[in-house]
Parts: sequence; structure tokens; C-alpha cells
Amino acid sequence: MAILTAEELIIDIPGRDAGVPLSLSLQPGQVWGVLGPNGVGKTTLLHTLAGLREPCSGQLLLDGNPLAKIRRKLVSQQMGLVFQDRQDGFPATVLETALIGRHPWLSPWQMETAEDLVIAERALVVLDVMHLRDRLVNTLSGGERQRVAIATLMTQAPGIWLLDEPTNHLDLQHQTSVMKLLRSQAASGQAVFMCLHDLNLAARWCDQILLMFPDGQACWGPARDMLVTPALERLFGQRLLSTELDGFPVFVPG
Repeated sequence: MAILTAEELIIDIPGRDAGVPLSLSLQPGQVWGVLGPNGVGKTTLLHTLAGLREPCSGQLLLDGNPLAKIRRKLVSQQMGLVFQDRQDGFPATVLETALIGRHPWLSPWQMETAEDLVIAERALVVLDVMHLRDRLVNTLSGGERQRVAIATLMTQAPGIWLLDEPTNHLDLQHQTSVMKLLRSQAASGQAVFMCLHDLNLAARWCDQILLMFPDGQACWGPARDMLVTPALERLFGQRLLSTELDGFPVFVPG
């Protein structure tokens, strides 16, 4: 499975001085959660890891090779990204949208095969949107569109899953099912790296945490070491109360 490594990476955030260089590695089986207040660069980091933005300095390695020198099609076979905001460029059904995930695996002008269709339909079932397969995506609710986006990533079947607020717009039931899916993908050998706002989702489902502070500082490591009240209060500028339920920490505003 693919491994993505950041070496002394400094991301480009307009109007802010360079922060702490990031040196970390996304390993198969890991679920990373990125936490921080609005504007600290979580989305910018995600786009940089995906190769969509140039870093200020440092480099990214995909399986030991410089990411910038790998053909985009090959990168797309190894990494997939769910954006926080999406624009519908042209009318497409839910099934047609999910099948876009197979494009990195097809030759130019090659049509999707029966196997590709099975992969896409399986993803739609898992994300509970199979009943919408013939609906146009631009007619869906925000939560339905979010689940279609994750189904498209599942159809793509990359080794590294990058997600920007994957539970955005989702009700409680679908938040849980999506987080279970991401956890199961990691258990099968993928690496998951996602930006989150919900501390309790991160505490319940992530085993690695990256904290990004407004002053450009950052720290990262196992969730049990990162999700401590003093660090989180400094991160969000908010007093927190914590307890434990079912073996996981739970945080609420103080």
C-alpha cells in the first residue's frame, strides 16, 4: 500500500508567516485527524498533500518518490481527495458521478467495464445512496451529495484517502456510518487523513492527530497524547470539560 511522507513541509498560507515544518508519514492502517480553528490552513494542507498546491518548502514523497515528478494519473491511482466544497460542472446522475472514480484506472477514451459498474454500485450501497442512482447530483441535499462524494472516492479505490470535513452536512446516523467506513478502510490497509471540526469524532475514530495552531505552530502524534485538555484549550481558545465514555475521551465547552 502507498505511503505518503512529508519532509520539512511548509505550506503556503497567504498573509501568514511560515509555520513549523511538518515531517510526518501517512502509513497504511492509520486514521489521521487534523484539528484546528478556522483559517489555520487545514484545507491548504490537504490540497498540498494531494499535489494540488505547491508548498513553500520541503517535499512530499509517495512511496519514496517525489510527488511532483509522478504522473497525475498514477498519483490518482494512489491518492483520492474529497473536497469540502464542490461545484457541479455539468449535469450528471449519482451513478455517473460515482463512475468518475474509475477514470484513473481507464485508458484514454476507454469506457467503464461491467466490473467498474459493480465497484461503483457497491460503493453507492455502502454510502446509502443506491436508491438515488438515477437522480441528478445537483438535485440532492447537502448530506446526500456528501455521501455521493465519498462513494466516488470509494469507487476510485486509492491507497490514501484525503478528506476535508467528511461528515459535513451529515445527520448523526450517516456521520457514524461514514466514520465506520473510514475506520474499516484503514483496517484493510488504506491510510486515511481528514480534517475535522468535531473533537469527539476525532477522539472516537482517529489513532493519529495533527493539531494546527493559529500562530503557525503544530504538533502531531498518537491521539492519546494529542487529545489532552490543556493543548485543546490553547488550540481553540476555549475552556473545555472532559470525561470518558466507553473508553474514549469526550469534550464539551466549559
